[in-house]
Amino acid sequence: MKKETKKVIKHKRPSWDEYFSSMVELVGTRSTCDRGKSGCVIVKDKRVLSTGYIGSPMGTVHCDEAGHEMHTVIQEDGIQSRHCIRTAHAEQNAIVNAARFGIALDGATLYCHMTPCYVCAKMIINGGIKRVICNLDYHAGGRSKKLFKEAKVKYELLSKKIQTYKDM
Repeated sequence: MKKETKKVIKHKRPSWDEYFSSMVELVGTRSTCDRGKSGCVIVKDKRVLSTGYIGSPMGTVHCDEAGHEMHTVIQEDGIQSRHCIRTAHAEQNAIVNAARFGIALDGATLYCHMTPCYVCAKMIINGGIKRVICNLDYHAGGRSKKLFKEAKVKYELLSKKIQTYKDM
């Protein structure tokens, strides 16, 4: 009799970057501004240090309840863009959450939904974060990319797709 051999199908585990990048999207589902729904996960030595999502300051009204607080910004090249300023960004909230609980971020990796804005980029650099992984690009992320390069923060973009909104 011929002996049957069963083929073992090995589960393909995600890479660490894939794992944490997928967590970013889950964290973003807690966002209270429907324009972004962005999340952020900060990691060091394959361990989550802090998370954050887009939301209004604690104890204040959210976009989901009161609507957006829209401002128009005119870039140096004359292009206008619209931004909701009621909320703090996911990256800001992740950094602030770490600070509230005394968690050092020096040498950490930050995973986020899209290329951080210029203000977030400065906070990331000053927080000692050394690597930034983004799922999508941001239409106004050019200055952040230049700043990361200058500050020697490793920046990686997983998709060239640019995040868009209804009222840009």
